[in-house]
Amino acid sequence: MVKIVFVEYSGAEKEVEINEGVSLMEGAIANNVVGIDADCGGACACATCHVFIDPERYGDAGTRTEMEESMLEFAENITENSRLACQVTASEELHGLRVMLPEAQH
Repeated sequence: MVKIVFVEYSGAEKEVEINEGVSLMEGAIANNVVGIDADCGGACACATCHVFIDPERYGDAGTRTEMEESMLEFAENITENSRLACQVTASEELHGLRVMLPEAQH
């Protein structure tokens, strides 16, 4: 299990455990993380699972695909560390990762 800490815009934290190979979005939904809507069910067809990856650990989360880049254009307040949680897969490299949720998904 991979421990991920989701931080709501308000500062409230929710620590969840996600099986390796499962997307952060799926793990968030399974653990009732507020602010991850996942309207498209993880098909990378919306931006309702937009998150900010801890900048110090951004490289651990892999790189954005062209499709993810395209979908992020629909999200608000995109930053260099913005990702779609449906496109980040839980792995041992991500254990302890802090993921912040944007205000728009509050």
